Amino acid sequence: MGFEAAIVLASLLLVLGLLIFTRIAPAAVMMGGLTLVMICPAPTESGWRIGVLKADQALAGFSNSGLFTVGVLFVVVCGLRTTGGVDWIAHTILGRPATLRRGLLRIIAPVAGMSAFLNNTPVVAMLIPAVADWARRARLPASKFMIPLSYAAILGGTCSLIGTSTNLVVSGLVTAQTDLPPIQIFDVAWIGVPCLLVGAAFLLIFGPTMLPHRGSFEQTLSDPREYTAEMIVPPNSPVVGQSVEQAGLRNLPGCYLVEIERGNDVLPAVGPSEILRADDRLIFAGVVESIRELQSLRSLAPATNQVFKLDSPRHRRRLFEAVVSESCPIAGKTIKEGRFRTMYEAAVLAVARNGERVRGRIGDIRLRPGDVLLLEAGTSFERHQRDSRDFLLIRTLEDSTPRRHDRAPVAMAILVAMVLVAALGWLSMLNAALVAAGLLLITRCCTTSDAQRSIDWSVLVVIGAGLGLGIAMDQSGAAKWIAERLLAVGGDHPWMALAAIYIATSMLTEVITNNAAVALVFPIALATSRQLGVSFEPFIYAIMMAGSASFATPIGYQTNLMVYGPGGYTFKDFLRVGLPMNLLMAITTIALVPRIWPF
Repeated sequence: MGFEAAIVLASLLLVLGLLIFTRIAPAAVMMGGLTLVMICPAPTESGWRIGVLKADQALAGFSNSGLFTVGVLFVVVCGLRTTGGVDWIAHTILGRPATLRRGLLRIIAPVAGMSAFLNNTPVVAMLIPAVADWARRARLPASKFMIPLSYAAILGGTCSLIGTSTNLVVSGLVTAQTDLPPIQIFDVAWIGVPCLLVGAAFLLIFGPTMLPHRGSFEQTLSDPREYTAEMIVPPNSPVVGQSVEQAGLRNLPGCYLVEIERGNDVLPAVGPSEILRADDRLIFAGVVESIRELQSLRSLAPATNQVFKLDSPRHRRRLFEAVVSESCPIAGKTIKEGRFRTMYEAAVLAVARNGERVRGRIGDIRLRPGDVLLLEAGTSFERHQRDSRDFLLIRTLEDSTPRRHDRAPVAMAILVAMVLVAALGWLSMLNAALVAAGLLLITRCCTTSDAQRSIDWSVLVVIGAGLGLGIAMDQSGAAKWIAERLLAVGGDHPWMALAAIYIATSMLTEVITNNAAVALVFPIALATSRQLGVSFEPFIYAIMMAGSASFATPIGYQTNLMVYGPGGYTFKDFLRVGLPMNLLMAITTIALVPRIWPF
Protein backbone atom coordinates (compact mmCIF):
# COMPACT_ATOMS: atom_id res chain seq x y z
CA MET A 1 0.00 0.00 0.00
CA GLY A 2 1.30 3.42 -0.93
CA PHE A 3 1.67 6.33 1.47
CA GLU A 4 -1.21 8.24 -0.17
CA ALA A 5 -3.52 5.23 0.06
CA ALA A 6 -2.67 4.87 3.75
CA ILE A 7 -3.53 8.52 4.40
CA VAL A 8 -6.88 8.18 2.63
CA LEU A 9 -7.78 4.96 4.47
CA ALA A 10 -6.84 6.53 7.81
CA SER A 11 -9.00 9.58 7.01
CA LEU A 12 -11.90 7.33 6.00
CA LEU A 13 -11.62 5.26 9.20
CA LEU A 14 -11.60 8.49 11.24
CA VAL A 15 -14.72 9.70 9.43
CA LEU A 16 -16.52 6.40 10.02
CA GLY A 17 -15.51 6.40 13.69
CA LEU A 18 -16.82 9.93 14.26
CA LEU A 19 -20.09 9.13 12.47
CA ILE A 20 -20.58 5.96 14.52
CA PHE A 21 -19.48 7.06 17.99
CA THR A 22 -20.25 10.79 18.14
CA ARG A 23 -23.20 13.07 17.47
CA ILE A 24 -21.21 15.57 15.42
CA ALA A 25 -23.22 16.71 12.39
CA PRO A 26 -22.53 14.39 9.43
CA ALA A 27 -21.86 17.36 7.15
CA ALA A 28 -19.10 18.61 9.48
CA VAL A 29 -17.56 15.13 9.77
CA MET A 30 -17.56 14.51 6.03
CA MET A 31 -16.11 17.92 5.23
CA GLY A 32 -13.47 17.35 7.93
CA GLY A 33 -12.45 14.07 6.28
CA LEU A 34 -12.28 15.72 2.87
CA THR A 35 -10.17 18.54 4.32
CA LEU A 36 -7.67 16.00 5.69
CA VAL A 37 -7.00 14.49 2.27
CA MET A 38 -6.60 18.02 0.89
CA ILE A 39 -4.00 19.19 3.43
CA CYS A 40 -2.06 16.04 4.44
CA PRO A 41 1.44 16.00 2.89
CA ALA A 42 2.10 13.38 0.20
CA PRO A 43 5.46 12.31 -1.30
CA THR A 44 6.42 13.04 -4.91
CA GLU A 45 9.50 12.25 -7.00
CA SER A 46 10.96 15.68 -6.21
CA GLY A 47 9.95 15.94 -2.57
CA TRP A 48 6.64 16.52 -0.82
CA ARG A 49 3.42 18.28 -1.74
CA ILE A 50 0.43 19.44 0.27
CA GLY A 51 -2.65 17.26 -0.21
CA VAL A 52 -3.28 13.77 -1.53
CA LEU A 53 -5.70 15.42 -3.96
CA LYS A 54 -5.59 18.85 -5.51
CA ALA A 55 -8.44 21.16 -4.54
CA ASP A 56 -10.20 20.83 -7.90
CA GLN A 57 -10.10 17.02 -7.64
CA ALA A 58 -11.28 16.90 -4.02
CA LEU A 59 -14.13 19.33 -4.69
CA ALA A 60 -15.18 17.70 -7.96
CA GLY A 61 -17.99 15.98 -6.06
CA PHE A 62 -19.70 19.33 -5.59
CA SER A 63 -20.00 19.73 -9.38
CA ASN A 64 -21.37 16.21 -9.79
CA SER A 65 -24.63 16.08 -11.74
CA GLY A 66 -26.14 13.70 -9.18
CA LEU A 67 -25.67 16.25 -6.40
CA PHE A 68 -27.29 18.99 -8.48
CA THR A 69 -30.13 16.63 -9.36
CA VAL A 70 -30.88 16.08 -5.67
CA GLY A 71 -30.79 19.84 -5.05
CA VAL A 72 -33.19 20.59 -7.91
CA LEU A 73 -35.51 17.79 -6.80
CA PHE A 74 -35.91 19.57 -3.45
CA VAL A 75 -37.50 22.42 -5.44
CA VAL A 76 -39.74 19.97 -7.34
CA VAL A 77 -40.91 18.48 -4.04
CA CYS A 78 -41.52 22.00 -2.71
CA GLY A 79 -43.95 22.60 -5.59
CA LEU A 80 -45.75 19.37 -4.79
CA ARG A 81 -45.95 20.18 -1.09
CA THR A 82 -47.24 23.75 -1.42
CA THR A 83 -50.00 22.66 -3.82
CA GLY A 84 -51.06 19.68 -1.72
CA GLY A 85 -49.71 17.15 -4.23
CA VAL A 86 -47.68 15.45 -1.50
CA ASP A 87 -50.83 15.06 0.60
CA TRP A 88 -52.58 13.41 -2.37
CA ILE A 89 -49.68 11.01 -2.90
CA ALA A 90 -49.66 10.08 0.79
CA HIS A 91 -53.41 9.47 0.78
CA THR A 92 -53.51 7.55 -2.52
CA ILE A 93 -50.41 5.37 -2.19
CA LEU A 94 -50.05 4.97 1.56
CA GLY A 95 -53.66 5.04 2.75
CA ARG A 96 -54.42 4.52 6.45
CA PRO A 97 -52.85 1.23 7.63
CA ALA A 98 -53.95 -0.23 10.95
CA THR A 99 -50.56 -1.64 11.98
CA LEU A 100 -46.86 -0.85 11.58
CA ARG A 101 -46.24 -3.90 9.36
CA ARG A 102 -49.10 -2.96 7.06
CA GLY A 103 -47.63 0.51 6.88
CA LEU A 104 -44.25 -0.94 5.87
CA LEU A 105 -45.93 -3.05 3.19
CA ARG A 106 -47.80 0.00 1.84
CA ILE A 107 -44.41 1.71 1.41
CA ILE A 108 -42.23 -1.16 0.17
CA ALA A 109 -44.52 -2.52 -2.56
CA PRO A 110 -45.25 0.68 -4.57
CA VAL A 111 -41.78 2.19 -4.05
CA ALA A 112 -40.04 -0.97 -5.30
CA GLY A 113 -42.40 -1.10 -8.27
CA MET A 114 -41.73 2.52 -9.23
CA SER A 115 -37.97 2.23 -8.74
CA ALA A 116 -37.75 -0.67 -11.19
CA PHE A 117 -38.53 1.80 -14.00
CA LEU A 118 -37.63 5.20 -12.55
CA ASN A 119 -34.50 6.71 -11.10
CA ASN A 120 -34.39 6.03 -7.35
CA THR A 121 -33.55 9.60 -6.42
CA PRO A 122 -36.77 11.34 -7.58
CA VAL A 123 -38.90 8.51 -6.18
CA VAL A 124 -37.40 8.90 -2.70
CA ALA A 125 -37.28 12.71 -2.89
CA MET A 126 -40.97 12.80 -3.80
CA LEU A 127 -42.02 10.41 -1.02
CA ILE A 128 -39.91 11.64 1.94
CA PRO A 129 -42.31 14.49 2.86
CA ALA A 130 -45.34 12.32 2.02
CA VAL A 131 -44.14 9.53 4.33
CA ALA A 132 -43.30 12.03 7.09
CA ASP A 133 -46.79 13.58 6.96
CA TRP A 134 -48.46 10.20 6.66
CA ALA A 135 -46.55 8.78 9.63
CA ARG A 136 -47.62 11.73 11.77
CA ARG A 137 -51.26 11.25 10.83
CA ALA A 138 -51.02 7.50 11.40
CA ARG A 139 -49.55 8.19 14.88
CA LEU A 140 -46.37 6.31 14.01
CA PRO A 141 -42.73 7.48 14.22
CA ALA A 142 -41.21 8.44 10.87
CA SER A 143 -37.98 6.66 11.85
CA LYS A 144 -39.78 3.33 11.32
CA PHE A 145 -40.35 4.12 7.64
CA MET A 146 -37.54 6.26 6.21
CA ILE A 147 -34.91 3.49 6.02
CA PRO A 148 -37.43 1.04 4.47
CA LEU A 149 -38.30 3.78 1.95
CA SER A 150 -34.65 3.99 0.85
CA TYR A 151 -34.10 0.23 0.93
CA ALA A 152 -37.25 -0.44 -1.12
CA ALA A 153 -36.05 2.00 -3.78
CA ILE A 154 -32.63 0.31 -3.87
CA LEU A 155 -34.13 -3.19 -4.13
CA GLY A 156 -36.63 -2.14 -6.78
CA GLY A 157 -33.84 -0.62 -8.84
CA THR A 158 -32.12 -4.02 -9.09
CA CYS A 159 -35.11 -5.55 -10.90
CA SER A 160 -34.49 -4.01 -14.32
CA LEU A 161 -31.64 -2.69 -16.43
CA ILE A 162 -32.95 0.89 -16.23
CA GLY A 163 -33.79 0.75 -12.53
CA THR A 164 -30.42 2.14 -11.48
CA SER A 165 -27.48 3.78 -13.22
CA THR A 166 -25.19 1.07 -11.79
CA ASN A 167 -26.84 -1.57 -13.97
CA LEU A 168 -26.45 0.65 -17.02
CA VAL A 169 -22.75 1.18 -16.26
CA VAL A 170 -22.15 -2.59 -16.03
CA SER A 171 -24.15 -3.16 -19.22
CA GLY A 172 -22.00 -0.60 -21.03
CA LEU A 173 -18.81 -2.28 -19.79
CA VAL A 174 -20.09 -5.67 -20.98
CA THR A 175 -20.71 -4.29 -24.47
CA ALA A 176 -17.36 -2.47 -24.60
CA GLN A 177 -15.03 -5.10 -23.08
CA THR A 178 -16.58 -8.51 -23.87
CA ASP A 179 -18.07 -10.44 -26.76
CA LEU A 180 -21.22 -11.33 -24.80
CA PRO A 181 -24.64 -10.28 -26.18
CA PRO A 182 -26.15 -7.03 -24.83
CA ILE A 183 -28.01 -7.32 -21.52
CA GLN A 184 -31.78 -7.05 -21.95
CA ILE A 185 -34.00 -4.88 -19.76
CA PHE A 186 -35.30 -7.69 -17.53
CA ASP A 187 -32.32 -10.08 -17.52
CA VAL A 188 -31.24 -8.86 -14.08
CA ALA A 189 -34.78 -9.45 -12.74
CA TRP A 190 -33.98 -13.18 -12.44
CA ILE A 191 -31.84 -12.32 -9.42
CA GLY A 192 -33.26 -8.87 -8.59
CA VAL A 193 -36.79 -10.11 -7.84
CA PRO A 194 -35.66 -12.88 -5.42
CA CYS A 195 -33.45 -10.36 -3.61
CA LEU A 196 -36.38 -7.92 -3.45
CA LEU A 197 -38.64 -10.58 -1.91
CA VAL A 198 -35.99 -11.63 0.63
CA GLY A 199 -35.24 -8.00 1.58
CA ALA A 200 -38.93 -7.08 1.85
CA ALA A 201 -39.61 -10.12 4.03
CA PHE A 202 -36.73 -9.17 6.32
CA LEU A 203 -38.01 -5.59 6.71
CA LEU A 204 -41.57 -6.74 7.36
CA ILE A 205 -40.58 -9.37 9.93
CA PHE A 206 -37.72 -7.65 11.76
CA GLY A 207 -38.14 -3.98 10.81
CA PRO A 208 -40.67 -3.08 13.53
CA THR A 209 -38.22 -4.14 16.27
CA MET A 210 -34.86 -3.32 14.66
CA LEU A 211 -35.71 0.14 13.33
CA PRO A 212 -35.28 2.96 15.88
CA HIS A 213 -38.21 4.68 17.55
CA ARG A 214 -37.61 8.43 17.20
CA GLY A 215 -39.77 11.45 16.49
CA SER A 216 -42.84 9.69 17.82
CA PHE A 217 -46.35 10.98 17.47
CA GLU A 218 -46.55 11.60 21.22
CA GLN A 219 -43.38 13.73 21.18
CA THR A 220 -44.61 15.73 18.20
CA LEU A 221 -47.93 16.44 19.89
CA SER A 222 -46.71 17.07 23.41
CA ASP A 223 -47.85 20.71 23.42
CA PRO A 224 -50.40 21.06 26.25
CA ARG A 225 -52.25 23.96 24.59
CA GLU A 226 -55.55 22.85 23.12
CA TYR A 227 -56.97 25.02 20.36
CA THR A 228 -60.57 25.29 19.27
CA ALA A 229 -60.83 25.58 15.49
CA GLU A 230 -63.79 25.83 13.13
CA MET A 231 -63.79 24.36 9.61
CA ILE A 232 -66.51 24.16 6.97
CA VAL A 233 -67.32 21.49 4.38
CA PRO A 234 -67.42 23.29 0.99
CA PRO A 235 -70.23 22.28 -1.43
CA ASN A 236 -67.69 20.79 -3.88
CA SER A 237 -65.73 18.93 -1.20
CA PRO A 238 -64.93 15.25 -1.93
CA VAL A 239 -66.08 14.32 1.61
CA VAL A 240 -69.69 15.38 1.00
CA GLY A 241 -71.77 12.23 1.42
CA GLN A 242 -69.01 10.38 3.25
CA SER A 243 -69.08 9.34 6.88
CA VAL A 244 -66.75 10.98 9.41
CA GLU A 245 -64.61 7.83 9.43
CA GLN A 246 -64.47 7.54 5.63
CA ALA A 247 -63.38 11.17 5.42
CA GLY A 248 -60.43 10.44 7.72
CA LEU A 249 -61.70 12.80 10.45
CA ARG A 250 -62.32 10.15 13.08
CA ASN A 251 -58.83 9.49 14.43
CA LEU A 252 -56.83 12.62 13.68
CA PRO A 253 -53.52 12.66 15.62
CA GLY A 254 -53.73 15.08 18.56
CA CYS A 255 -57.09 16.39 17.42
CA TYR A 256 -60.74 15.33 17.62
CA LEU A 257 -64.03 16.41 16.12
CA VAL A 258 -66.05 17.91 18.98
CA GLU A 259 -69.33 18.74 17.27
CA ILE A 260 -71.01 19.60 13.98
CA GLU A 261 -73.18 22.67 13.45
CA ARG A 262 -75.75 21.97 10.71
CA GLY A 263 -77.98 24.96 10.13
CA ASN A 264 -79.62 25.67 13.49
CA ASP A 265 -78.86 22.21 14.86
CA VAL A 266 -75.81 21.17 16.87
CA LEU A 267 -74.67 17.53 16.75
CA PRO A 268 -72.55 16.80 19.85
CA ALA A 269 -70.57 13.60 20.44
CA VAL A 270 -70.17 13.00 16.71
CA GLY A 271 -70.13 9.31 15.82
CA PRO A 272 -67.91 7.72 13.12
CA SER A 273 -70.93 6.89 10.93
CA GLU A 274 -72.27 10.46 10.82
CA ILE A 275 -72.65 11.51 7.17
CA LEU A 276 -71.11 14.87 6.26
CA ARG A 277 -73.12 17.42 4.28
CA ALA A 278 -72.23 20.53 2.36
CA ASP A 279 -71.86 23.66 4.54
CA ASP A 280 -71.49 21.64 7.77
CA ARG A 281 -69.44 23.59 10.30
CA LEU A 282 -67.01 21.27 12.09
CA ILE A 283 -65.65 22.22 15.51
CA PHE A 284 -62.27 20.65 16.30
CA ALA A 285 -60.17 20.68 19.46
CA GLY A 286 -56.47 19.84 19.32
CA VAL A 287 -52.84 20.91 19.55
CA VAL A 288 -51.28 23.42 17.19
CA GLU A 289 -49.60 20.87 14.89
CA SER A 290 -52.91 19.13 14.30
CA ILE A 291 -54.82 22.36 13.74
CA ARG A 292 -52.17 23.40 11.25
CA GLU A 293 -52.68 20.11 9.39
CA LEU A 294 -56.43 20.80 9.25
CA GLN A 295 -55.77 24.04 7.39
CA SER A 296 -53.95 22.12 4.64
CA LEU A 297 -56.75 19.63 3.98
CA ARG A 298 -58.25 20.00 0.52
CA SER A 299 -61.62 18.68 1.68
CA LEU A 300 -62.18 21.41 4.34
CA ALA A 301 -61.93 25.19 4.41
CA PRO A 302 -61.58 27.71 7.25
CA ALA A 303 -65.06 28.60 8.48
CA THR A 304 -64.19 32.25 8.94
CA ASN A 305 -64.61 34.26 5.75
CA GLN A 306 -62.06 36.75 7.06
CA VAL A 307 -59.34 34.56 5.57
CA PHE A 308 -60.58 35.39 2.08
CA LYS A 309 -60.77 39.14 2.77
CA LEU A 310 -57.08 39.61 3.53
CA ASP A 311 -55.19 41.66 0.97
CA SER A 312 -52.23 39.31 0.41
CA PRO A 313 -52.74 36.16 -1.71
CA ARG A 314 -52.93 32.94 0.33
CA HIS A 315 -49.74 31.46 -1.13
CA ARG A 316 -47.85 34.43 0.36
CA ARG A 317 -49.19 33.92 3.89
CA ARG A 318 -48.09 31.87 6.88
CA LEU A 319 -49.51 30.79 10.22
CA PHE A 320 -48.52 32.55 13.46
CA GLU A 321 -49.18 32.05 17.15
CA ALA A 322 -49.80 35.25 19.12
CA VAL A 323 -50.56 35.72 22.84
CA VAL A 324 -53.09 38.47 23.68
CA SER A 325 -51.69 40.99 26.19
CA GLU A 326 -53.43 42.97 28.96
CA SER A 327 -53.07 46.16 26.93
CA CYS A 328 -54.51 44.73 23.71
CA PRO A 329 -57.34 47.09 22.62
CA ILE A 330 -59.64 44.20 21.66
CA ALA A 331 -59.24 42.24 24.92
CA GLY A 332 -62.76 41.85 26.33
CA LYS A 333 -64.33 42.15 22.89
CA THR A 334 -65.32 39.46 20.44
CA ILE A 335 -63.11 38.95 17.41
CA LYS A 336 -65.86 40.36 15.21
CA GLU A 337 -66.51 43.41 17.46
CA GLY A 338 -62.81 44.21 17.65
CA ARG A 339 -62.51 44.14 13.84
CA PHE A 340 -59.42 41.98 14.24
CA ARG A 341 -58.79 41.54 10.50
CA THR A 342 -59.00 45.25 9.78
CA MET A 343 -56.75 46.20 12.70
CA TYR A 344 -54.00 43.60 12.18
CA GLU A 345 -54.48 42.37 8.58
CA ALA A 346 -54.71 38.86 9.99
CA ALA A 347 -57.46 36.27 10.38
CA VAL A 348 -58.01 34.23 13.56
CA LEU A 349 -58.23 30.51 12.77
CA ALA A 350 -58.23 29.03 16.28
CA VAL A 351 -58.10 30.04 19.94
CA ALA A 352 -56.44 28.29 22.91
CA ARG A 353 -57.29 29.26 26.52
CA ASN A 354 -55.44 27.50 29.36
CA GLY A 355 -56.40 24.05 28.08
CA GLU A 356 -60.15 24.70 28.31
CA ARG A 357 -62.52 24.35 25.40
CA VAL A 358 -63.54 27.72 23.95
CA ARG A 359 -67.14 27.48 22.77
CA GLY A 360 -68.87 29.40 20.00
CA ARG A 361 -68.01 30.43 16.50
CA ILE A 362 -64.61 31.98 15.96
CA GLY A 363 -66.01 35.46 15.31
CA ASP A 364 -68.14 35.32 18.47
CA ILE A 365 -65.31 34.33 20.86
CA ARG A 366 -64.64 37.06 23.43
CA LEU A 367 -60.89 37.40 23.79
CA ARG A 368 -59.13 37.47 27.17
CA PRO A 369 -55.55 38.40 28.09
CA GLY A 370 -53.41 35.26 27.82
CA ASP A 371 -55.45 33.72 25.00
CA VAL A 372 -53.25 32.16 22.33
CA LEU A 373 -54.43 32.86 18.79
CA LEU A 374 -53.57 30.89 15.68
CA LEU A 375 -53.47 33.48 12.92
CA GLU A 376 -53.17 33.47 9.15
CA ALA A 377 -51.40 36.57 7.88
CA GLY A 378 -48.85 37.86 5.39
CA THR A 379 -45.21 36.98 5.92
CA SER A 380 -44.50 40.49 7.28
CA PHE A 381 -46.93 40.13 10.21
CA GLU A 382 -44.28 39.10 12.75
CA ARG A 383 -41.95 41.93 11.73
CA HIS A 384 -44.69 44.55 11.98
CA GLN A 385 -46.11 43.34 15.31
CA ARG A 386 -42.88 42.26 17.04
CA ASP A 387 -42.65 45.45 19.09
CA SER A 388 -46.40 45.89 19.52
CA ARG A 389 -47.80 45.95 23.07
CA ASP A 390 -50.94 44.21 21.82
CA PHE A 391 -49.26 40.78 21.87
CA LEU A 392 -46.92 39.27 24.44
CA LEU A 393 -45.34 36.80 22.05
CA ILE A 394 -45.47 36.06 18.33
CA ARG A 395 -44.15 32.85 16.79
CA THR A 396 -44.05 31.82 13.13
CA LEU A 397 -45.02 28.22 12.37
CA GLU A 398 -42.70 26.49 9.93
CA ASP A 399 -44.14 24.99 6.73
CA SER A 400 -47.45 26.70 7.33
CA THR A 401 -48.18 28.36 4.00
CA PRO A 402 -51.76 27.44 3.03
CA ARG A 403 -51.87 24.82 0.30
CA ARG A 404 -52.68 26.01 -3.22
CA HIS A 405 -55.00 23.14 -4.08
CA ASP A 406 -56.09 24.78 -7.34
CA ARG A 407 -52.53 24.33 -8.60
CA ALA A 408 -52.22 20.68 -7.53
CA PRO A 409 -53.25 19.23 -10.96
CA VAL A 410 -50.62 21.43 -12.63
CA ALA A 411 -47.91 20.30 -10.20
CA MET A 412 -48.83 16.63 -10.60
CA ALA A 413 -48.84 16.95 -14.40
CA ILE A 414 -45.36 18.51 -14.31
CA LEU A 415 -44.10 15.71 -12.04
CA VAL A 416 -45.48 12.98 -14.32
CA ALA A 417 -43.99 14.70 -17.38
CA MET A 418 -40.60 14.96 -15.66
CA VAL A 419 -40.58 11.26 -14.82
CA LEU A 420 -41.68 10.18 -18.32
CA VAL A 421 -39.18 12.40 -20.11
CA ALA A 422 -36.34 11.06 -17.95
CA ALA A 423 -37.52 7.43 -18.17
CA LEU A 424 -37.77 7.57 -21.99
CA GLY A 425 -34.29 9.06 -22.21
CA TRP A 426 -35.37 12.27 -23.91
CA LEU A 427 -33.59 14.33 -21.25
CA SER A 428 -31.16 13.45 -18.48
CA MET A 429 -32.57 13.30 -14.97
CA LEU A 430 -30.88 16.61 -14.13
CA ASN A 431 -32.22 18.40 -17.20
CA ALA A 432 -35.71 16.99 -16.68
CA ALA A 433 -35.66 18.12 -13.03
CA LEU A 434 -34.42 21.60 -13.99
CA VAL A 435 -37.23 22.01 -16.52
CA ALA A 436 -39.80 20.75 -13.99
CA ALA A 437 -38.53 23.12 -11.28
CA GLY A 438 -38.67 26.04 -13.71
CA LEU A 439 -42.22 25.19 -14.76
CA LEU A 440 -43.34 24.92 -11.12
CA LEU A 441 -42.00 28.43 -10.49
CA ILE A 442 -43.46 29.86 -13.70
CA THR A 443 -46.89 28.39 -13.00
CA ARG A 444 -46.72 29.72 -9.41
CA CYS A 445 -46.99 26.28 -7.85
CA CYS A 446 -44.34 27.56 -5.44
CA THR A 447 -42.55 30.85 -4.88
CA THR A 448 -38.85 31.52 -5.29
CA SER A 449 -38.43 32.08 -1.54
CA ASP A 450 -40.19 28.79 -0.75
CA ALA A 451 -37.97 27.00 -3.24
CA GLN A 452 -34.82 28.45 -1.66
CA ARG A 453 -35.93 27.44 1.84
CA SER A 454 -36.78 23.92 0.68
CA ILE A 455 -33.20 22.97 -0.23
CA ASP A 456 -31.50 20.93 2.51
CA TRP A 457 -27.94 22.17 2.16
CA SER A 458 -26.57 19.76 4.76
CA VAL A 459 -27.61 16.80 2.59
CA LEU A 460 -25.87 18.32 -0.42
CA VAL A 461 -22.69 18.95 1.60
CA VAL A 462 -22.62 15.33 2.78
CA ILE A 463 -23.13 14.03 -0.78
CA GLY A 464 -20.46 16.33 -2.24
CA ALA A 465 -17.91 15.50 0.46
CA GLY A 466 -18.70 11.78 0.16
CA LEU A 467 -18.07 11.89 -3.59
CA GLY A 468 -14.78 13.69 -2.92
CA LEU A 469 -13.66 10.96 -0.50
CA GLY A 470 -14.62 8.38 -3.12
CA ILE A 471 -12.39 10.14 -5.66
CA ALA A 472 -9.56 10.10 -3.11
CA MET A 473 -10.03 6.34 -2.59
CA ASP A 474 -9.84 5.78 -6.34
CA GLN A 475 -6.98 8.17 -7.19
CA SER A 476 -4.75 7.12 -4.27
CA GLY A 477 -5.04 3.42 -5.10
CA ALA A 478 -6.70 2.60 -1.76
CA ALA A 479 -9.82 1.17 -3.43
CA LYS A 480 -7.76 -1.04 -5.75
CA TRP A 481 -5.65 -2.26 -2.84
CA ILE A 482 -8.78 -3.29 -0.90
CA ALA A 483 -10.22 -5.07 -3.94
CA GLU A 484 -7.03 -7.03 -4.63
CA ARG A 485 -6.69 -8.12 -0.98
CA LEU A 486 -10.28 -9.40 -0.95
CA LEU A 487 -10.02 -11.15 -4.31
CA ALA A 488 -6.90 -12.98 -3.19
CA VAL A 489 -9.12 -14.89 -0.77
CA GLY A 490 -11.14 -16.41 -3.63
CA GLY A 491 -8.41 -18.75 -4.81
CA ASP A 492 -9.05 -21.06 -7.76
CA HIS A 493 -12.61 -22.05 -6.89
CA PRO A 494 -15.20 -20.26 -9.12
CA TRP A 495 -17.81 -20.03 -6.37
CA MET A 496 -15.27 -18.61 -3.89
CA ALA A 497 -14.03 -16.20 -6.54
CA LEU A 498 -17.62 -15.07 -7.16
CA ALA A 499 -18.11 -14.51 -3.42
CA ALA A 500 -14.89 -12.49 -3.26
CA ILE A 501 -15.98 -10.36 -6.24
CA TYR A 502 -19.36 -9.70 -4.58
CA ILE A 503 -17.82 -8.82 -1.20
CA ALA A 504 -15.19 -6.55 -2.76
CA THR A 505 -17.80 -4.67 -4.79
CA SER A 506 -20.15 -4.40 -1.81
CA MET A 507 -17.46 -3.06 0.52
CA LEU A 508 -16.26 -0.52 -2.03
CA THR A 509 -19.84 0.60 -2.68
CA GLU A 510 -20.17 1.49 1.01
CA VAL A 511 -17.26 3.97 0.82
CA ILE A 512 -17.11 5.14 -2.82
CA THR A 513 -19.83 5.70 -5.41
CA ASN A 514 -21.68 2.68 -6.81
CA ASN A 515 -20.61 3.40 -10.37
CA ALA A 516 -16.97 3.83 -9.37
CA ALA A 517 -17.06 0.56 -7.42
CA VAL A 518 -18.40 -1.53 -10.31
CA ALA A 519 -16.07 0.16 -12.81
CA LEU A 520 -13.10 -0.66 -10.57
CA VAL A 521 -14.00 -4.32 -9.94
CA PHE A 522 -15.25 -5.16 -13.46
CA PRO A 523 -11.83 -5.63 -15.14
CA ILE A 524 -10.54 -7.57 -12.14
CA ALA A 525 -13.58 -9.88 -12.30
CA LEU A 526 -13.16 -10.31 -16.07
CA ALA A 527 -9.50 -11.29 -15.64
CA THR A 528 -10.46 -13.70 -12.83
CA SER A 529 -13.08 -15.50 -14.95
CA ARG A 530 -10.61 -15.88 -17.83
CA GLN A 531 -7.91 -17.17 -15.52
CA LEU A 532 -10.31 -19.78 -14.11
CA GLY A 533 -11.65 -20.63 -17.57
CA VAL A 534 -15.32 -20.12 -16.58
CA SER A 535 -18.22 -18.07 -17.93
CA PHE A 536 -18.16 -14.37 -17.07
CA GLU A 537 -21.98 -14.08 -16.86
CA PRO A 538 -22.32 -15.00 -13.15
CA PHE A 539 -19.74 -12.33 -12.29
CA ILE A 540 -21.68 -9.69 -14.28
CA TYR A 541 -24.86 -10.12 -12.24
CA ALA A 542 -22.98 -10.46 -8.95
CA ILE A 543 -21.32 -7.09 -9.66
CA MET A 544 -24.68 -5.54 -10.57
CA MET A 545 -26.30 -6.69 -7.33
CA ALA A 546 -23.34 -5.85 -5.09
CA GLY A 547 -23.00 -2.40 -6.67
CA SER A 548 -26.61 -1.51 -5.85
CA ALA A 549 -27.39 -3.47 -2.67
CA SER A 550 -25.73 -0.99 -0.32
CA PHE A 551 -27.52 -0.80 3.01
CA ALA A 552 -24.98 -0.70 5.85
CA THR A 553 -23.97 2.99 5.80
CA PRO A 554 -25.77 6.24 5.02
CA ILE A 555 -22.92 7.26 2.69
CA GLY A 556 -23.14 4.03 0.67
CA TYR A 557 -26.10 5.07 -1.45
CA GLN A 558 -27.59 8.45 -2.32
CA THR A 559 -31.10 7.60 -1.09
CA ASN A 560 -29.68 6.52 2.28
CA LEU A 561 -28.22 10.00 2.65
CA MET A 562 -31.53 11.56 1.70
CA VAL A 563 -33.45 9.80 4.52
CA TYR A 564 -30.65 10.21 7.09
CA GLY A 565 -31.89 13.56 8.43
CA PRO A 566 -35.68 13.19 7.99
CA GLY A 567 -35.59 9.88 9.87
CA GLY A 568 -33.51 11.30 12.73
CA TYR A 569 -31.05 8.43 12.29
CA THR A 570 -27.52 7.83 13.51
CA PHE A 571 -24.80 5.91 11.71
CA LYS A 572 -25.42 2.96 14.07
CA ASP A 573 -29.03 2.70 12.92
CA PHE A 574 -27.88 1.90 9.38
CA LEU A 575 -25.35 -0.62 10.67
CA ARG A 576 -27.97 -2.36 12.82
CA VAL A 577 -30.44 -2.83 9.97
CA GLY A 578 -28.14 -2.64 6.96
CA LEU A 579 -25.52 -5.23 7.87
CA PRO A 580 -28.07 -8.08 8.07
CA MET A 581 -29.57 -6.81 4.80
CA ASN A 582 -26.13 -6.85 3.14
CA LEU A 583 -25.54 -10.39 4.44
CA LEU A 584 -28.92 -11.61 3.17
CA MET A 585 -28.37 -10.06 -0.27
CA ALA A 586 -24.88 -11.61 -0.47
CA ILE A 587 -26.14 -15.09 0.47
CA THR A 588 -29.10 -14.89 -1.92
CA THR A 589 -27.04 -13.60 -4.83
CA ILE A 590 -24.05 -15.92 -4.39
CA ALA A 591 -26.35 -18.93 -3.94
CA LEU A 592 -28.64 -18.23 -6.92
CA VAL A 593 -26.54 -16.53 -9.59
CA PRO A 594 -24.45 -19.61 -10.56
CA ARG A 595 -27.66 -21.66 -10.79
CA ILE A 596 -29.30 -19.09 -13.11
CA TRP A 597 -26.13 -18.38 -15.15
CA PRO A 598 -23.89 -21.46 -14.77
CA PHE A 599 -20.12 -21.20 -14.69
